[in-house]
Amino acid sequence: MTSPASPTPRAGRLARLAELAVRRRGRMVLAWIAALVLLGAVGPSLAGDYDADYYTPGSESKAAAQLIDERFPGRSDAGIDVVWQARGGVDDPAVEARMERFIAEAERLEAIAGAGEQRVSRDGTIAYVSLALDRPGFDVPVETGEQLIDRAEATSGDGLRIELGGGPIQDAQEGAPPEVVGLLAAAFILLIAFGSVVAAGLPIAVALFGLGLSTMLIGILTAVVDIPEWAPAVASLMGIGVGIDYALLILTRFRTALARGASTRDGIVESVATAGRSVVVAGATVIIALLGLFVVGVSYMNGVALAAGMSVLVVMLAAITLLPALLAYAGTRVNRLRIPGLARTSKSGEGVRAARWSRAVQRRPWAAAIAGAALLLALTAPVLGLRLGFPDAGNDRAGTTTRAAYDLVTEGFGPGANGALLVAADLPSPESIAALDRAAEQLRDEPGVSFVTDPQPNPAGDAALLTVVPTTAPQDGATADLVRQVRADTLPGALRGSGVEAHVGGLTASVIDQSELVSERLPLFIAAVLGTSFLLLLAAFRAPLVALKAGVMNLLSVGAAYGVVALVAEGGWAGSLIGVDTDTPVPPFIPVIMFAILFGLSMDYEVFLLSRIREELTDPDGTAHAVAHGLAKTARVITAAAAIMVAVFMAFVFSSEVFLKLMGVGMAAAILVDATVVRMVLVPAVMQLMGRANWWIPRWLDRALPRLDVEPQPTR
Repeated sequence: MTSPASPTPRAGRLARLAELAVRRRGRMVLAWIAALVLLGAVGPSLAGDYDADYYTPGSESKAAAQLIDERFPGRSDAGIDVVWQARGGVDDPAVEARMERFIAEAERLEAIAGAGEQRVSRDGTIAYVSLALDRPGFDVPVETGEQLIDRAEATSGDGLRIELGGGPIQDAQEGAPPEVVGLLAAAFILLIAFGSVVAAGLPIAVALFGLGLSTMLIGILTAVVDIPEWAPAVASLMGIGVGIDYALLILTRFRTALARGASTRDGIVESVATAGRSVVVAGATVIIALLGLFVVGVSYMNGVALAAGMSVLVVMLAAITLLPALLAYAGTRVNRLRIPGLARTSKSGEGVRAARWSRAVQRRPWAAAIAGAALLLALTAPVLGLRLGFPDAGNDRAGTTTRAAYDLVTEGFGPGANGALLVAADLPSPESIAALDRAAEQLRDEPGVSFVTDPQPNPAGDAALLTVVPTTAPQDGATADLVRQVRADTLPGALRGSGVEAHVGGLTASVIDQSELVSERLPLFIAAVLGTSFLLLLAAFRAPLVALKAGVMNLLSVGAAYGVVALVAEGGWAGSLIGVDTDTPVPPFIPVIMFAILFGLSMDYEVFLLSRIREELTDPDGTAHAVAHGLAKTARVITAAAAIMVAVFMAFVFSSEVFLKLMGVGMAAAILVDATVVRMVLVPAVMQLMGRANWWIPRWLDRALPRLDVEPQPTR
C-alpha cells in the first residue's frame, strides 16, 4: 500500500495561471470583455435556429413522419386543434359564419397548411377541426400561436367559446424566464453568506460573463447541431448555478487566506491552486456526465448535452481566469460595503459546529451510515410508481387555452380524441387504396378504437393517411397497448399480400417509441457515466475506494431525486405546491438528463470536500482528523453553494412547461439531499469506517494512472 501524496510546494499549472491573472489583470479582464463584445457582434450572423428531431431513430413513428414529409408536400404529422362550443348548437348560421371566417384567417398564417375534417359532438354543442402544419410543431413561429390565441379571444363571445390546442399554442403561453428568477435568488443568498456587496457581486459577475458568452456560443452551435428550444433554459440555469458555485469556492478560500494574513497575490495563488483544482475536476466531471447523453442515441439529447456542457466549460474557465483578475483589483476591499448583522469572515478549525458535528458522526459511524442510507432509500421509494410518458395538454395548468381545449375535446368526443394515431401508408399503386379501406374497417372493429377516418390519398396516389382515434387518453396504458396491437397484428393482418406498407405515427406513438428506446439504453448510459467519472476521480485522488464511494453516494442522491419527481408527478399535495394538479407522466428523457446533470453536480461537492480532506491528511492513520477538519473548512461553502443551486433549480417551477417543473424540483431535491445527508452524514461515517483503506491503491495502478498537473499548494 502506498501513502497518500502530500501537497508539494512546486507551482503547478493552476498556480502559474493565477500568477498570470494577477500580473496581467487588466489584459485578462479586457480579454473577457472583448470576447463578449466580439461574439455579441458576430454571433447573431453565425447563429442558426433552435431545432430538434424528437423522433426515435429507426422507429415506426419516425418512418411515418418521413413518409408524410416525402409524399405529402406542405404537411407534417403535427397540427393545431381548434375546438369551439356554442350553447345554441354549432350549426347555428351565425356561429358557422364566425367560425368559417376564423378558420379562413387561420389558414393564411405562417406554417398552417389547411384545415382537416370537422367533427361535431353527438349533442351538437361542441366541434373541432385540426389545422395541419407544413412543418414540425417545434418549427412553427411563436407569432403564429400568439396570433391564433388573439383571434380566438376576439371571435369568442355571444354564446361562442373557442379554445386552441397543440404544441405551437403551448409555446405561445410561456411564462417568465426562469433564469431571471434563479439569478435573483442566488444574489440574495450570496448577500446572506458573505455579508458584503462586493464579495457577493464577484460570483454574480463571473456567472453573468459566463452566461453571456455561453448563450452566444450555443446560438452559434445551432448552425451545425440540432438543439431544442428549451435547451438554453437548462444550460443557463446550470451555468448560473455552477458558475456561482465555482466562484464561491475560490472566493471563500481567498477571504480565508486574507483573514490569515496572506497578501492579495499569495491569497489568489493559493485559492486558485487549491480550490481551483476542485473546480477543474468538478467541472470536467459535470461535462463528462453530460456528454454521456450521447450514449442514448437520441439527437435532441445530444443537443442538450452540448449546450449545457458548453455553459459549464465557459463558467469553469471564467472562475479560474476572470475571477482571479477581479480579485487582484479588489484585494482587501473584497469585504467592503458590508451589510450590518451579516458581515463576517469564515472560520475554520476544531471549534466550529461542523467539526463537532463530524466528530459526533465519526463516534457512531455505523448508526449514522444506516440512518442516512435509510432516509435516502425512503425518499427513493416513490420511484416504484414512476410512470413514463409525455405530459399532454390535460396536465397544463387550469385557465390556459390548451387545458380548456383538451377538456372540451374530452367532453365532446372522449379522451382519445386528444391523442389520435396517424397511420401513413406507402401504396405500390393507386388501386392499393382499397386494401387500406379494408384495413380501416378492421380498425373500426378493434377494441379500444373510437373513430377511424377514411383513407386520404396524396395527389400522386402513392401514399395515404388514416387517422385512428383511441377510446382512451394519450397517457393511458391502454392506448400504448392499442398502438402495439395495431402495429403487430391488426395492420399486418389486414394488409397481408397487398404490398401496402403502413406505419403508425403521431405524437402518442412517438412517446411509446422513445420510452422503449430510453429504457433499453439507460443501463448502458449509466455504466458509461459511472465508468468515466470513476476514472477521473481515480486519477485526481488516487484512491480507488474513495472514487467508488463517491459513485455509490451520488447514485443514492439521484435515486432520491427520482423518488421526489415521482411523488410530485402524482399530483396531490406535493404536486399542487408547484402547480402540478393532475397525475402526470414523466417524459422519458427526464430521468436520463437528470442523471447526467445530477451525477455531475453531486461530484462537485464530493470533489470540494475530498480535496480539502486530502490537504488536511498527513498520513493514512490521520483520516479521522482530516475528515473532521476538511468538513469544518468546507461545510459553510458547500451549504451556501447548495442553497444557491437549490434556488436556481427551483426557478424551473415558474416555467409553463410541466416537464421543466418536474426536472427543477427533482434536481433541487437531489442537491439538498446531497449537501446535507450525503456530505454531512454518509461521507464522514463511511470514511471513518474505511480508515486507512480510504487511501489504499495498488502500486501498479498508482504507476499506471496519469497525474493531473493541478497539485494543491500547501496552506498550513
